[in-house]
Amino acid sequence: MYSGFIALLLIHWQERIVRDLFGIVDADGYRQFRVAYVEIGKKNGKSELAAAIALYLLFADGEAGAEVYSCAADINQASIVFNTARAMVEQSGGLNSIAKIIPSTKRITFPHTNSFYRVLSSETKSKQGFNVSGLIFDELFAQQTRELFDTMTKYTGDARRQPLYFLITTAGRDKTSICYEIHCKAKAVLDGTKIDPSFYPAVFGIEEGDDWQDETVWRRVNPSIGVTIPFEVVQAAYEQAAENPAEEMHFRQFRLNEWCNADVRWLPMDRWDKCGDHLRWDSPPSAQELHGLLEEELEGLDCYAGLDLSSTTDLTALVLVFPPIGGDIKYTVLPYFWLPEDVIDLRSRRDHVPYAVWKKAGVFDTTEGNVVDYDYIVAFIAKLATRFRIREIAYDRYGAEKIRRDLEELGAEHAFSVFPFGQGFISMSPPSKDFYQFVMEGKMRHGRHPVLDWNLANVIVDEDPAGNIKPNKRRSTEKIDGAVALIMGLARATLQAAVPAGSVYDREERGILWL
Repeated sequence: MYSGFIALLLIHWQERIVRDLFGIVDADGYRQFRVAYVEIGKKNGKSELAAAIALYLLFADGEAGAEVYSCAADINQASIVFNTARAMVEQSGGLNSIAKIIPSTKRITFPHTNSFYRVLSSETKSKQGFNVSGLIFDELFAQQTRELFDTMTKYTGDARRQPLYFLITTAGRDKTSICYEIHCKAKAVLDGTKIDPSFYPAVFGIEEGDDWQDETVWRRVNPSIGVTIPFEVVQAAYEQAAENPAEEMHFRQFRLNEWCNADVRWLPMDRWDKCGDHLRWDSPPSAQELHGLLEEELEGLDCYAGLDLSSTTDLTALVLVFPPIGGDIKYTVLPYFWLPEDVIDLRSRRDHVPYAVWKKAGVFDTTEGNVVDYDYIVAFIAKLATRFRIREIAYDRYGAEKIRRDLEELGAEHAFSVFPFGQGFISMSPPSKDFYQFVMEGKMRHGRHPVLDWNLANVIVDEDPAGNIKPNKRRSTEKIDGAVALIMGLARATLQAAVPAGSVYDREERGILWL
């Protein structure tokens, strides 16, 4: 009865896996496969398959005192399979009548055989002493270490006749991980270079030489297209990926189940370059001349600044962001950079970056000595404040106490405020997404500053599970200080540009309402 119920829950590719796992036996009549590795893209019914197998192991495996566990990197992920299994039990009159569901401890029990199914995660403090008859390990790629995997799979099923370790995951990126290690074994078993009769591999992923833009490839690696995934959803995800290198990485990893071995640069630089096409000259000026011309054009206008101090021996960036005025729809950026004078030659040789050439071209400034002189930068900002109407300066609050005080004193004199700006997802994600959208829509203007262009080309972003993003200085092996400063300045400019200046009653289109 139980196996028949589970079969009804499955779609074609899942049913084949279940029939193989529970139908193929060894010479002693026990299950041949002890470890199963299933790798497939998102939304192909992974959770449903894992839940069905968990229920089979709990109710129909003929194991007295069965202990079935779901594992994952965190409790929320680990609970997904449990919640799916719980819904299956609740919707089955037969199973619901013989099972006991305990939501508070995420447990389903089968009193008739003194068996249970429960949830664990890497957050569980004690994971020793288990007598595992079945293990569902969900999204193995998310395991940052192999500790949980080793704890739950090494010797835990030795007292069982036919334990099953069912590993199900999407492809990851970390090729030093336990998941990639098992992925490689699965591929080797599939191509015959490794023989392990107890290991069951099923990998639905893009192969070398496949065209990731080919619809036939999408359908092959997503066997649930048209069942659990509408084709239109995959098509829409592809269209986003075709426009955005970061989205391409997500599409290839999560939709095509490809192990992506490199970080993708965030910003399409061809789109950024087009934001400088408004500057056309019969005889193109140098970068320094172009910067000066843009300064003259913007002189006297309101702007908002982002200041990224970086380290005292490193590149420091200030970017002024000018909101649209009149009928314009574009934000204009004006960047400034500093590097300690004494480290230019060393940094040019070490980083293979033309700092010396840029210095000679006058596109960034230097301060005396081997560390950035913050007093010099404050004095420079004081001069800028006489040319531009700086309204706010956003800065990374970490390690900037002295320059904060100096800028606040300067702000009192020049009527601008100083705003501490966090570098986490909450603060950085909205302006990062705004900036990307503005670039794609051509709503940014810049003067083709070579250092800023270089910084933007280096940016790699982190993304949290909620889809928030932020530039990652550690993963961006080259410098991104100008990009960070630009995003901070843009955050304040977009916020303040949305707030009308002065009283609403002073605006011509509003006036005073008489009642």
